[in-house]
Amino acid sequence: MAEVATSATSEQLLVVIDPVARRSDGESVRIAKDVLGAGATVKLCLPEGPEEFARALARRGSRRPVVVGDDRALIRAVSLLHRHRELTGCALSVIPVGGVLSLARSLGVPTGTVAAARAVLDGVERRMDLMVDDSDGVVLGALRIPPLQAGPDAPDEVAPGRPWLRTCQSLVRTLVPAARPSRLASAPEPGPSRLRVEVDGETLVDLNQPVEAVSVSPSASGVASVEVRPVSVGAEASPLLAEGRTVTVSGAHFRYRADTVVSGPVRTRTWVVREGAWGLTVPAAP
Repeated sequence: MAEVATSATSEQLLVVIDPVARRSDGESVRIAKDVLGAGATVKLCLPEGPEEFARALARRGSRRPVVVGDDRALIRAVSLLHRHRELTGCALSVIPVGGVLSLARSLGVPTGTVAAARAVLDGVERRMDLMVDDSDGVVLGALRIPPLQAGPDAPDEVAPGRPWLRTCQSLVRTLVPAARPSRLASAPEPGPSRLRVEVDGETLVDLNQPVEAVSVSPSASGVASVEVRPVSVGAEASPLLAEGRTVTVSGAHFRYRADTVVSGPVRTRTWVVREGAWGLTVPAAP
């Protein structure tokens, strides 16, 4: 990944503070504003929702956008810039604030507020690969298709770190009248997925081989690494591995998790790796 040295202090910054960050950790937001304001000319924007967030980015002019928020805010910003075909000429910065920061951390952004703000001012631009699907959705980090018995709607997937939700769900299930078995019976039976996975036009696994999970993540520049885990019978089955620029998954309706966002169900989806498609400010190497 190429890094281009930039001098943030000579630029004007548009600092977009996500409403979730303001509500969840106002002290970190205040620190971020103070550090940025001491080192650059800053225009603050406090959107109240996704529409105002989008308008702020669209009206940034020559200012470099800085997002203060969690992984979801970062994904939203990249998605909006991609949709308007403005990623190529726009170096994005993020100061992670919130509860879901694993993506920002994996991309090399410090999760400490002061360190992240200093990286905005003194860091370098790193060009990142981007996976774009055939519905114009984007994947910054990892893509995962889980097994049906642990799909994105399961508690472990949608509510990590919230055991109280599982307790509430169990309580609700105990209160459901026994005379309503028809709705429960209509739910699909747990089982493995049957998917066709193609990498650069070559079939890695076909519908006749059930799989436990599929994962796609960045590898070398311009290439994604694909791992398919077949259902094991007896001895553990070895994962099927491939690398390529284009990945197509098709079969029965399936859901997938792209970074922190769950999408679907769909019957087919194709992702294409775009090399160096977007820039993110990270700390300069010592």
